[in-house]
Amino acid sequence: MNIKRKELARLFEDIKSADCVICGGSGRSLYSLNAAMSQIALSQVGWRNKVILTPDDPGFPGRNMHDAAFDLERRYKKTLLLMNSGSGYSDDPLVMAQDLSRYIEETKSTKFSMGLLTSVYESPLADITNKHGTTVILKGRGKSKPSAEYSETGIMGDIFELGTLQLLNSIIEAIFRNLEVDDVYSLCNEEFQKIGEMIDSNVNSETYKQLVDVMEKRTNIFLGGKGTGNEIAKMTGVRLFHIKSFFGDNVYITRGVNTPHPRSGDLELLISYSGETQPVIIWAEALKKCAGTVFAITSNKNSALAKKADLKIILDEEARLNTPRRFYTRAAFVLSPLPVKLAERIAQRGLILPEYIISWYHSITQ
Repeated sequence: MNIKRKELARLFEDIKSADCVICGGSGRSLYSLNAAMSQIALSQVGWRNKVILTPDDPGFPGRNMHDAAFDLERRYKKTLLLMNSGSGYSDDPLVMAQDLSRYIEETKSTKFSMGLLTSVYESPLADITNKHGTTVILKGRGKSKPSAEYSETGIMGDIFELGTLQLLNSIIEAIFRNLEVDDVYSLCNEEFQKIGEMIDSNVNSETYKQLVDVMEKRTNIFLGGKGTGNEIAKMTGVRLFHIKSFFGDNVYITRGVNTPHPRSGDLELLISYSGETQPVIIWAEALKKCAGTVFAITSNKNSALAKKADLKIILDEEARLNTPRRFYTRAAFVLSPLPVKLAERIAQRGLILPEYIISWYHSITQ
C-alpha cells in the first residue's frame, strides 16, 4: 500500500500495452512472477491477448535476451522484460537485463521496455531498468532478521515474494476488468482482508496440525499442480525443503527429473482450482496406492480431488470461465505458514533452526 503511484502507473501501462512479456527472476521470486503472469492466459480476449515467455520455454527465440531480441522485435510491437528480485542482485534477471540493454543501445530500438519489482532501489538491476523502464519498490521485512522466530516476518524473502504475487495479480485483474491504476490499491486492500480471514481460519485448524504432524516425521514431500498451480507448488516446495533437509528428507516437485517412487507414509501436496484436473487426480491415486497421505488445496469441496484427499483445505472462489483467478494467490498465502509451523514444532522438540543455517540450504545456482 506504500508503493508510489507514479511508479505503479508506469508499470501498469507497460504491462497493459505490451504484446509480449518476458519473465525474469530466480527461485521463489520467479515462481511468484510466473504464477501471476500465467493468469493472462485465462483472459486472452481481443486487445488483452499477450504472449508470456521465459528464457526456459522451448519457444524462446534465442540462447539469451540479446540473441532473442531481434526475433522479438520482428514479431511484436512492444516487448516488456518484467523482472522480480528483492535484492536487485539476482544473477539470472541481471544477465537478462544486461543483454537486452546492450541490444537496445546497439540498435536504438524503441520496441522494448523493462520493469522491475524490488526492495532495493540502489542495485545493479535497478540501475539498468531505470534506463529503459520502471522500477517499483515494494519493501520486504527490511533489515530485521529473526534468529529462530518466523511467525511475524516469515523466512528470508517471504514478505516480498508474497507481496509481489498479490500486487501483480491485482494488476492483471485490473487490466482485464478495464480498471484504472488506482483500483489496484483497492483490489489489494480488498483481497488482503479475505486472505487474512482464510489464513486465520486455517493456520490453527486440525488440518494444519495434522499436516505438521506428518511433516515432522521421517517422510518425503511431493508437491504438484498444473499451470499456475505448479508455480505455487514450487514456491511452497522451496521453503519446505529448507526445513525438511535437516531431517535428511527431501521435497520433490511432481514430474521433476529427480522425483523418486514414493514410500509408505510420504506426503503429497496437490493444488487444483477445479479439483478435476485429470493428471492431478492420477497423482493422488498413485500416492494412495503407496500408502501415502494426500493433502489437497482446491476451491471445490465436491471435486474428485477433494474426495480422494486425506486432508484438504477449501478456498472458495466463484471465478467466471476465462477470467483471472484469485485462488492461486490465496493458496500461496495459506500455504506459506506451513514451513513456519514446522520450524516451530521442531523448536518445541529442542532443535532451533536460526535463519543463517536455513539459508545455507538455499540454492546458489537459481
